[in-house]
Amino acid sequence: MTKEQLFDQIKKKQSYLCVGLDTDLHKIPAHLRDLEDPIFEFNRQIIDATADFCVAYKPNIAFYEALGPKGWISLEKTLNYIPKDIFTIADAKRGDIGNTSELYARAFFENLNFDSITVAPYMGEDSVKPFLLKADKWVILLALTSNPGSADFQLLQTDDGTDDFSRCLFENVLNTSKAWATDEQLMYVVGATRPDFIERVREIVPNHFLLVPGVGAQGGSLADISRLGMNQQCGLLVNSSRNIIYASNNTDFAEKARAAALLIQQEMAGYLTKYLAK
Repeated sequence: MTKEQLFDQIKKKQSYLCVGLDTDLHKIPAHLRDLEDPIFEFNRQIIDATADFCVAYKPNIAFYEALGPKGWISLEKTLNYIPKDIFTIADAKRGDIGNTSELYARAFFENLNFDSITVAPYMGEDSVKPFLLKADKWVILLALTSNPGSADFQLLQTDDGTDDFSRCLFENVLNTSKAWATDEQLMYVVGATRPDFIERVREIVPNHFLLVPGVGAQGGSLADISRLGMNQQCGLLVNSSRNIIYASNNTDFAEKARAAALLIQQEMAGYLTKYLAK
């Protein structure tokens, strides 16, 4: 999916919602657990309920890896079930030496055919490049994450040699990595829990899409992220996982998930009208 095609979906659905499929066997409704593939059945019903209101799905790979071979089968079935006009993100946070990254890229882009993958940048360019060599695929690089521990390293003050003042490490990541690919192939993870840094992010990467976790259960504000982070092609994929997929743990879970997704989409439609018109 190209950047323009993604923006077309955002305009069509009046939404920049990404639904995180962080499907935990211990949290899905009890009536599903005796099925042959409860993970896929849960995901299938969530997708049916929310596809009208979102432009991306993001399975967190750890939830599937933890189940062994059955988990990978559930993941592949889920991926194949997602409508083809919806952007898919492998939330895998991979990143290793070049030949290893090449195998990760093959696994997620060729074998599973995800549109994109989250990648850790801290082993440098040669660990990221193999993912960028795959035609028509996206890398979503970790920049400023939403977890409390992000401050341990990402906010460390550094001297990048280009200014008379120091920058945070995440700013160096943005400045360096944006030379590796264009905004037609590279996105960044920027957490909603740090809206005070969004303007600094946009100064460095004004045209890139940002994948924004941390809205909802982690306390991030959709209003703040939309006001500070939106660009002329929206430039945001705001993820919501638990607030949608676990809106209920009863037989009405899909219905409640749909209602939760609709509520977010309606709020997003207002921000698109407000900020894209500028």
